Amino acid sequence: MARVDPDVSKVSILGSESIILGFHLTEYIIRDVLTSIPASNYVLITDTNLAPLYLSNYVEVFKRVSSELAQQNGAKEPRLFTRILPPGELSKSRKTKDEIEDWLLSNAVTRDTCFLAMGGGVIGDLVGFVAATFMRGVSFVQIPTTLLAMVDSSIGGKTAIDTPAGKNLIGAFWQPKRIFMDLIFLQSLPEREFANGMAEVVKTAAIWNESDFVKLETGVDAVREAVLNSNSTIPLQGAKLDTRTEEQGLLLDVILASARVKAEVVTNDEREGGLRGLLNFGHSIGHGIEALVSPLMLHGECVSIGIMKEAELSRNLGHLSQVAVGRLARCLSSYGLPITLDEKKVKDRIGNMHCHVDDIMEVMKVDKKNQGDKKRIVLLSAVGKTLEKRASVVSDVDIYKVLAPEQLVLPVTESANGPRKEVTLTTPGSKSISNRALLIAALGQGTVRLTNLLHSDDTQYMLAALQNLNAADFEWEDNGDTLVVHGGAGRLVVPEKEVYIGNAGTASRFLTSVLTMIPKAEENKPSAAILTGNARMKQRPIEPLLKALTSSGAQIKSLEKEGFLPIAVTPTGGFKGGRIELSASISSQYVSSILLCAPYAVEPVELALVGGQVISQPYIDMTIAMMESFGISVERLENNTYKIQQGAYKNPEHYIVESDASSATYPLAIAAITGTTCTVTSIGSKSLQGDATFAVNVLRPMGCIVEQTETSTTVRGPPIDQLKPLPTIDMETMTDAFLTASVLAAVTSDPQGENITRITGIANQRVKECNRIAAMVHELTKFGVTASELPDGIQIHGKPIKDLKAPKEGVHCYDDHRIAMSFAVLASIVPHGTIIQEKKCVEKTWPTWWDDLEHKMGVRINGVDLGKKKGQVGNVLGRVSGKTNKMDHQKSIVIIGMRGVGKTTLGQHAAEVLGFQFIDVDQHFEKVQKITIFDFINTWGWEKFRIKEAETLQELLSNPQYHRNYIIACGGGIVEPEGSRAVLKDYCRQGGKVLHLVRDMDHVASYLNRDTTRPMYGEDMMGVWKRRRGWYREACNFEFVAHAGSLVEGGWVSPRDWIAIKKDLQRFLLFITGRKTNHVDIKSGRIGVPTTFVALTMKDLRVHQDRLVEICEGADAVELRVDLLKQPEDEQKDDLKSYIEYVGEQLAILRRTVPIPVVFTVRSKGQAGTFSDEDEKGMFELLQWGQRWGCEYVDVEICWSNSAIENIIATKGESKILASWHDVRCQTPWGSTALEARYETADKYGDIIKLVGVAKSMNDNIALENYRITKSEGKPMIAINMGAAGQLSRVLNEVLTPTSHPALPHKAAPGQLSLAEINTARHLLGLLPAKKFWLIGTPIQHSMSPTLHNTGFGALGLPHNYGLLECHMVEYVEDALLKDLEFGGASVTIPHKVNIMKYLDQVNESAKIIGAVNTVFVRHEQKEDGSLQRKLIGENTDYIGIMRRVQPLMQDPTNPPEQGLVLGSGGTARAAIYALYSMGIKKIYLWNRTTSKAQELKQVFESLCDVTVLESLDNAKIEPGVIVSTVPAESGLELPEHIYGGIKGIICDMAYKPRRTKLLLQAFAKGWSCVEGIEVLISQGIAQFEIWTGKPAPIQRIEDEVLRKYEL
Repeated sequence: MARVDPDVSKVSILGSESIILGFHLTEYIIRDVLTSIPASNYVLITDTNLAPLYLSNYVEVFKRVSSELAQQNGAKEPRLFTRILPPGELSKSRKTKDEIEDWLLSNAVTRDTCFLAMGGGVIGDLVGFVAATFMRGVSFVQIPTTLLAMVDSSIGGKTAIDTPAGKNLIGAFWQPKRIFMDLIFLQSLPEREFANGMAEVVKTAAIWNESDFVKLETGVDAVREAVLNSNSTIPLQGAKLDTRTEEQGLLLDVILASARVKAEVVTNDEREGGLRGLLNFGHSIGHGIEALVSPLMLHGECVSIGIMKEAELSRNLGHLSQVAVGRLARCLSSYGLPITLDEKKVKDRIGNMHCHVDDIMEVMKVDKKNQGDKKRIVLLSAVGKTLEKRASVVSDVDIYKVLAPEQLVLPVTESANGPRKEVTLTTPGSKSISNRALLIAALGQGTVRLTNLLHSDDTQYMLAALQNLNAADFEWEDNGDTLVVHGGAGRLVVPEKEVYIGNAGTASRFLTSVLTMIPKAEENKPSAAILTGNARMKQRPIEPLLKALTSSGAQIKSLEKEGFLPIAVTPTGGFKGGRIELSASISSQYVSSILLCAPYAVEPVELALVGGQVISQPYIDMTIAMMESFGISVERLENNTYKIQQGAYKNPEHYIVESDASSATYPLAIAAITGTTCTVTSIGSKSLQGDATFAVNVLRPMGCIVEQTETSTTVRGPPIDQLKPLPTIDMETMTDAFLTASVLAAVTSDPQGENITRITGIANQRVKECNRIAAMVHELTKFGVTASELPDGIQIHGKPIKDLKAPKEGVHCYDDHRIAMSFAVLASIVPHGTIIQEKKCVEKTWPTWWDDLEHKMGVRINGVDLGKKKGQVGNVLGRVSGKTNKMDHQKSIVIIGMRGVGKTTLGQHAAEVLGFQFIDVDQHFEKVQKITIFDFINTWGWEKFRIKEAETLQELLSNPQYHRNYIIACGGGIVEPEGSRAVLKDYCRQGGKVLHLVRDMDHVASYLNRDTTRPMYGEDMMGVWKRRRGWYREACNFEFVAHAGSLVEGGWVSPRDWIAIKKDLQRFLLFITGRKTNHVDIKSGRIGVPTTFVALTMKDLRVHQDRLVEICEGADAVELRVDLLKQPEDEQKDDLKSYIEYVGEQLAILRRTVPIPVVFTVRSKGQAGTFSDEDEKGMFELLQWGQRWGCEYVDVEICWSNSAIENIIATKGESKILASWHDVRCQTPWGSTALEARYETADKYGDIIKLVGVAKSMNDNIALENYRITKSEGKPMIAINMGAAGQLSRVLNEVLTPTSHPALPHKAAPGQLSLAEINTARHLLGLLPAKKFWLIGTPIQHSMSPTLHNTGFGALGLPHNYGLLECHMVEYVEDALLKDLEFGGASVTIPHKVNIMKYLDQVNESAKIIGAVNTVFVRHEQKEDGSLQRKLIGENTDYIGIMRRVQPLMQDPTNPPEQGLVLGSGGTARAAIYALYSMGIKKIYLWNRTTSKAQELKQVFESLCDVTVLESLDNAKIEPGVIVSTVPAESGLELPEHIYGGIKGIICDMAYKPRRTKLLLQAFAKGWSCVEGIEVLISQGIAQFEIWTGKPAPIQRIEDEVLRKYEL
């Protein structure tokens, strides 16, 4: 590449032009350093992020230039040393400094050295301090690579390192010889880091020069373009002036301006005597916040919030205007910086950590600017100007008031001076008019100057949206008092990012129509415009507006919930227009939205308002009046119809925004309630706003004296406690003012009447920022006021002021500005003071409300923080913000799905499992309509059928007879009509279950044509499936995948597969109804610690299905890593199987194969997985499917947005949330504030908390274990470290430790261990003592039990041993049972099954009934004094062994055979009878050669079940479905032929030598399923193993080894 001599700009500092700025400065830097700062050694230090990008080029240029200069000068080339450090604050330590110095000394580096610090603030601070102290001080050069370092840390000579006691506590002032700002570095800077630096740039302009600030305000896009979107093909663009773009020029200008300011300040005050303190604007409070939230938030982000808080403090103290505060907020926000701790981007980073004001103030105590205990803060008097040339002393009370999230309003009646008698003020500009004026002016032609514009959240969102849409050009004049709008005449583009409007209802409704005006999407730009808001905004309906717009040709899609934000609008050539019908009974904003855009429609718009009474007509009139002010006329026709003129708005030169009439009601109401006088200017009888009549129509009838001119309103209230109630008042024309009237109605007095105020005509207030009517009722009730809702209003009983009691927790404002201001009115007279929560919500319409309330209206206020302080348990506001929708498990379950998937068959099975009744919608339809569906369709057609089908479903769901305890199976096409889908979705929202049944569509297609009961689709069945599958999934909240391996002849599912499908469905149904949730027992003190889950790492489980049982052996659960699954390419063709369907099938295969719980995990790249970090929607769509498929656990990463997490929690059903955080980048060390924030978020959202760090040494494991101790009383927690060094943490973790297995393709995470490895390590550490287990009895020398149990112990890495304890008398085992502390348990066989009981502390009920114990186990119970008591407990697992072998062979275990037969009458026969009883067999027959013995056994079970003794088998008329023989094999027993009957049952012979007894051979020949005695022996032994260890046994391995030994 050709070399150029770049054009640079220089800034003087401390008498030297040592700050140099430009583009592509690498060679310039090297050449200047080598010539201006000659040295023998140059040391370039950078970090691992920068080295791959820049280091090799710097080294190459250094070598070339130094060689060239050496030849020219005949000198020796200097040495260049380079060192690369880890990035981040941890490198800024004594240890790193020592290592660098030792390295240099070992290389004989002398005083003749120059350091080059290439990096951000960490590198600059560290290297500068090394240079300051190495050889008592050597030269150094700053090459800052981040914007923050360029404009802040690199200038001024501050150098330092951190210590455990705090940041930057050891350092020196050491000025660099040069500071090179190569702005090309910024192009590799992440956007967040760029914004981080812009906080300092904005700060500098704000304190020093308004013209620089204006550049920042107006040049946002250009500055961002120069940094974030620079993809130039011109070599070295920007190095020379002639190649420098305008955007690059502006970027350099703003950075140059910032550098000049800091350089001037440093020059005049190098050691921070006073002037330099001005550079700390935003830092006093910002540092207080940063100390609590670092490193989750960056320095610049905290400073940005600090800037806003210190600006608000300046405003509160009367030094700064709200216009200036608004400008600061807009400027910071436009560069991507946060301006409050409450906004979404902050919550997404710090989770639910609460920064308590006390904690912030505590940090602020140690600010070096303070004077003793007095805090000093930089105050502004205007943008670009500080109040003093130094930081000003500010009282703690004033700081607290600004920082506090809640406000304590004190009653004026308790003030020493009483209420202020006369008040005159002007309220802020109208929100409604401001939003309309902004939109009209932006769409208009020409330039207009808007004054008295409301500077609030709502108008800021509208302004930002219009800028994103490129609708107009905006600039500020008169120090921000005037907004100049250069209208775009309707030009609009699809914005690069989603348009976010917070909770701004007006902006959301207006912008919905505006987005439809976008003519087309530009190439290589997003194809659709996304409009979204906060959680509350997403609950506010816009369906009538969406329907009206889509009927006019707009293409709008609701992305989450139909009829609500967020929406995606795809351009279709602009707003089509024509006749539009709109329901205006919910909100007049729908009407105004279309009216405002109508002039630009392709066809003239005729807007007809339909659907009942039009709400808030005055706001529609306002819109029309303003349109006419901008040159567009609207013709009013009959029947609420409007005809709008086509054309463009013509912007006047000036437009004054009228003050807000709704806001004016609050100071007027304070006058009314306190008996004082208030005059509000700019609101009078000529106002456009309906609320301007509030004083005349509400306050005057309540007893106030009202005087109103055309432009002002004065109110004089009656004496305190003498306001009159309003028996009835219709406030339809001033609905927003009803809240003000409501708080006044709470303190009315009417000695002669009922003292009740009834306000009507306000139904639309239920869909505002919140349900305002319900909110007012709720909050007034907290004061002791009786209030209730009316159909379209509210009723309030007045009460004496002295009887009001402010709620201890304060008034909840629902993020609604009008609720906050209304209750501030009431609080002005409530005794002892009232706390108003969410005080910031007033910024929506009156940002200076609290300042004006105090300073202009004379109401005293104090700051309050109700949150938890640092270190207090639960340092979050509110434990769980994401509420779970509780399901009514007795509600009927609706089944949907394609025809042929088994809705009837499986639906009937579901009814049997749950004890519900079954009804088929099709059959019910035919019964009600008295016609077959076939005939109905042939007569009336499909469309009519679909309508009637939907009506039938609606009738069933609303009919009390079918509303509960029914399985309702629908026809395949039930989802075709939108109305039916709406019914199903509404049923889900009401807590009902809609279950979508899915099968492989190839299987369905193979037999569907045989069904003649329904006319064919008239189209390809696969085409029907492709059309419907999205509808099915939209309408359901659960899905069951009926997986069948293959089909038999005729397209049928094989009987074996149907049995398996029914078993899977039973497990699924029992889980989603909460009857058997299959969760792992993780209670403290349980047997089987640690609990584990094995993490699968396969791409396709089908390939490895035969190994799944082996892989999962011993695990308590299994993790399905969805992000690692990869669907074969051939299955993706023709869209026959979507990725979701592929994942569902994988899960079905896993469940079919192993019975343990499933952990459903989608791990993102940033959390050590493979799923995209950018696809939040895709992530949570998959997680929601994990819930719908009934996974026992769903892993939710807490790095995603709170709203997304809360949505998934709201629908979790019985699934438990595993809230996880993986600190892959080592940002949250154990015990740090950053980790605590993550813990709090996980604690808030998760049922189980999972925290994963990275261990580099054993110290990291020690830190983890210390942290674990501090959380021992909290929720169950998985806490582990990744990496080889972290393996110990996996050994020590006791709750659901993730494990691997040798049979897996690879480990899911570095350092993962197998269960066997963990158990082995735990034993070596003394955490898992070896136990002795015995077989007690005689003769036992040939027993398979040692093989069985020792194989299991070995497979799981357990250190235990199972041996033989042969004895004729049970007394010989006393020492082993009672005295040996290593005794873990025993198997008991003949002759000791009864006598062993005398040594036991407890015998379980099953063993008592059977009358024999074959299993002894040990448990420890905690006594009252805290000590543990050892207990021996007896059980009988023989019956469990029988059940485990017989039940899987039943066609339907939930519907067992009616009859069973037991042969024999010994101890094993008892277990057999109990097994049949436990399986649900109602009629049990018993035969024994000695009938009297059988009769004795019958008597044992008389109180439990019906046992019939057979004297002879030859004449017995029985039809047993299950037979269990307990007679010895040598008896040669065979059964009469008729016993086998015509059915194919199950026979179990408990004799196990030979394996196939004569009886089994006979039964097998009759087609019966046979269970061998050795199989039962294995199963009962496995039951013992699981009782002893608390772990699932490695069944397959045990069985294989026992049978291998058995055959020898």
